[in-house]
Amino acid sequence: MRQFQLTSQLRQCSRLTIWFVLFLFSSIICAQSLSPVTSTPSSTSSFEIDKIIRAARFDDLRTIKQFAEQDGDVNLAERERGETLLMISVREQSQKVFDYLLTHPKIKLDQRAKNGDTAIMLAAYLEQNETVQRLIAAGAQVNQAGWTALHYAAVVGSLDIVEMLIARFAYIDAETPNKTTPLMLAARRGEMNVVKYLIAEGADISLKNMLGWTAYDFAVESERRDIAALLQDLMQEKAKEHK
Repeated sequence: MRQFQLTSQLRQCSRLTIWFVLFLFSSIICAQSLSPVTSTPSSTSSFEIDKIIRAARFDDLRTIKQFAEQDGDVNLAERERGETLLMISVREQSQKVFDYLLTHPKIKLDQRAKNGDTAIMLAAYLEQNETVQRLIAAGAQVNQAGWTALHYAAVVGSLDIVEMLIARFAYIDAETPNKTTPLMLAARRGEMNVVKYLIAEGADISLKNMLGWTAYDFAVESERRDIAALLQDLMQEKAKEHK
């Protein structure tokens, strides 16, 4: 019978969990301060901005097209989160607006919101397989510094999107600002299928984040015993190979 003995570090689970949350929070703040956000054209009134944002939300293609044809900025971002019209269409599943914006010659597929998200990251988090596929086909980047679409797909356990991103050369060991990898997140959330796939594709199980935690530590801390057992076996095999 397997014994799940926590290390001395993990015996301080409650304190370390607090530190983990603080690190994640600080990474979000960091992304907000570094992420470029579309500036609102001075010629666009507050009323018109609200009208266009609302049109993107409610799939009002006519209003969006009219705005674009009058030289309106198709990369316009709303004030609160800094999400672009494209991102709003993804979030709200405004299909007609999304289809139009995706092929617009002036669209910026990789523009970031205030928290650092891009359209493809949002689509991955919302498990919108077809949207992710179409964004990739249109040229959206799957890799960037910090949080990536692969992190988000791993968090929600979307194996289809994880496979899609890896097939498009997403960096499998991408690190958040506190050096957390997709494998660590999948282990913490108990997403066994994603964990197995990432390992099979070459994810490094020995990597540590800024707290010194590996994917195994994440699995133990969140009581994902099956994943912890798998990772423990793999670490032991790896240790034997280096003897």
